[in-house]
Amino acid sequence: MRTLCVLALTLCVTGCNSWSTDKYMDSAYRAYERGDCDFVMLNLSQAERKSRARPWLQPEISMLRGLCLEREKFYVDAAQTYTFIITSYPSSEYAYRSKARLETLRLNGHLSDGAAQSLPARP
Repeated sequence: MRTLCVLALTLCVTGCNSWSTDKYMDSAYRAYERGDCDFVMLNLSQAERKSRARPWLQPEISMLRGLCLEREKFYVDAAQTYTFIITSYPSSEYAYRSKARLETLRLNGHLSDGAAQSLPARP
């Protein structure tokens, strides 16, 4: 009986954590549709904190962050976010979409060929 109670409690806690992450992601997408990138970034940060046990969400979180940065005209930051996705999750759907976004930024003249490269810090 005790084992059953512990198992049920574990499932409830896991489900609640999953639900709260989904809530933040849904709020972020709704805010993106409204054009409210500040609220998007807030919700993505909250979702990121809640999703540490769900690492498969990170590319989606990063992709939405990149799209918002691009919408706010932070093209180099968006490109670095897309490059992070491509490097960290090369076989994901989001890597494919990130490559397309980088190419779109280049074609629109917002990004030179080396703009998404990180540079070493100088003392």
